[in-house]
Amino acid sequence: MEYLHTMVRVTDLDASLDFYCAKLGLVEVKRVDHEKGRFTLVFLAAPGNVDEAKERHAPLLELTYNWDPDSYEGGRNFGHLAYRVDDIYATCQRLMDSGVTINRPPRDGHMAFVRSPDGISIELLQHGEPLAPKEPWASMENTGVW
Repeated sequence: MEYLHTMVRVTDLDASLDFYCAKLGLVEVKRVDHEKGRFTLVFLAAPGNVDEAKERHAPLLELTYNWDPDSYEGGRNFGHLAYRVDDIYATCQRLMDSGVTINRPPRDGHMAFVRSPDGISIELLQHGEPLAPKEPWASMENTGVW
């Protein structure tokens, strides 16, 4: 398992970048605008991790800016922790066998979500290319929220 990023939602991207970059000293290493989904992702790295973050896409802070106004009460602005795993199906099976609910199954062979006992979302991402879809994952429904 490899730590990837922590995601936080922001309501004012410019103010957030001013805080995280100009004041705190983080460095923007990647930005992606999703026209269809109406959001922007900005990935930041600590100065000592810039080269590593550009090469491995980790460790990063992911700022998620939704273009349409939204409020984030109750800590909804904190998104998730993300980890890259060698085999997403085996990881999810091991978690299920241990009593963990798979909130968003890896139907696409690439991404799954689970929650910690305190309700913190954890994203699991397949290392490399997505695995071929297979059962029971391909037809498994979402459970709860992530």
